Amino acid sequence: MTGGEAGRLELTREEMRQAGYRVVDAIVEHLATLGGQRVGTKAEAGAARAWEGRAAPEKPTPFAAVLERVVGEVLPNTMHVNHPRFFAYVPGPGNFVGAMADALVSGYNVFAGTWISGSGPELLEREVVNWLRDWCGFPQSAGGLFVSGGSLANLTALAAAREARLGTETDKAVVYLSDQAHSSLAKGLRILGFAPHQLAAIETDADFRMPVEALAERIRADRERGLRPFCTIASAGTTNTGAVDDMAAIAGLCRSEGLWMHVDGAYGAAAVLTGRGKRLLAGIELADSLSFDPHKWLFQPFECGCVLVREGRLLEEAFRVTPEYLKDTQARRAEWNYADQGIQLTRGFRALKLWMSIETFGLAAFRAAIERGFEMAETAAERMVRTGRWELATPARMGIFCFRRVGGDDAFHLRMVEEMVADGTALATSTVLRGRTVLRMCTINPRTTVEDIERTVERLEEMAARLE
Repeated sequence: MTGGEAGRLELTREEMRQAGYRVVDAIVEHLATLGGQRVGTKAEAGAARAWEGRAAPEKPTPFAAVLERVVGEVLPNTMHVNHPRFFAYVPGPGNFVGAMADALVSGYNVFAGTWISGSGPELLEREVVNWLRDWCGFPQSAGGLFVSGGSLANLTALAAAREARLGTETDKAVVYLSDQAHSSLAKGLRILGFAPHQLAAIETDADFRMPVEALAERIRADRERGLRPFCTIASAGTTNTGAVDDMAAIAGLCRSEGLWMHVDGAYGAAAVLTGRGKRLLAGIELADSLSFDPHKWLFQPFECGCVLVREGRLLEEAFRVTPEYLKDTQARRAEWNYADQGIQLTRGFRALKLWMSIETFGLAAFRAAIERGFEMAETAAERMVRTGRWELATPARMGIFCFRRVGGDDAFHLRMVEEMVADGTALATSTVLRGRTVLRMCTINPRTTVEDIERTVERLEEMAARLE
């Protein structure tokens, strides 16, 4: 492969075809053999020296050689978050159709920020946003858009809330969230100009849910102190334990007190597609805004997040800026621009992968895959307890459970994580609950089988026995 005519950065038709075949073959080989691979490999710190100080090449390198280096040296030094025995953090299962959608978007280099530049993508994105709206029970007035993930979805929703309820008067505003809320919320509020003392972390109850009575009492006390309660953030499945706050009760309190209610559904909102999930997530339809992360429990490649706002017009009121060089994008009010509804002007076509995946597999397959995530957590928790050497720190719920070795201290559990990373068979990671280090598994990958669970439990038992 020649690298194309100098200065044009192009390949011939045949060179492009050969490069594409090589890339697809590499992806297919990876996915087809994933279960037999290590869960992942972490490069040694000293490996950085091999990548430092090397000047960019002036002469072309054959594409096959470039790809070989990426596949041989770069991609192996990752955690395969789509591996059937990757139970750490929140897995990113992905799917091949979504990957091919990303290839199309990159190949066509789609700009999905304005109607004039991407009316087709904007129409499709609206269709998918409407699907999410309907699944979550939001009204027809709701709107939203695709973003990179839960962090930006939370930031976008909170920016719209601030603009709608506070304007520039933020000094005495207070935001309420639980002590189990995701770190992206504190980060987003910091970016929006809220000081740490403006975030009120409510201590969770024995089930790691935000107690509504304590929330109401804190709101009342803050009003008496001359502060301005502004927003409450509920969790539709916390990252630590899968706990779901009482969203219906929180919504009632927020409405009576005049607070905005945001739901962080980045982890769990997709479960609303199943009967079990819909019951657990009762009240999600009452939120003023909601973050949704299809690259988690809807099995899309990174990056794929979404934000929904109950009154969609509030997004444009928060974000629309019209400089003279974008005058042509504002010609017809019947058209819309997603760049006016969020942070990015230049934005990719993230909705395509979810749309193509659902069109290809059908929604029933997604429901079954989500339900499988619930079942695998319950199976894994039962198998761990059956050994007699592990105890549950939290029950299996929303595809997550936490556990400890009977008699093991915090240091033991941290060493277990190190052992798992070095071993490569399976990976669970640690967290801290009520001051104690525990291990945690998240089982939402539809590739995971009962055999994977049993192999993982067996391997954990062997590692623990060595460390005791």
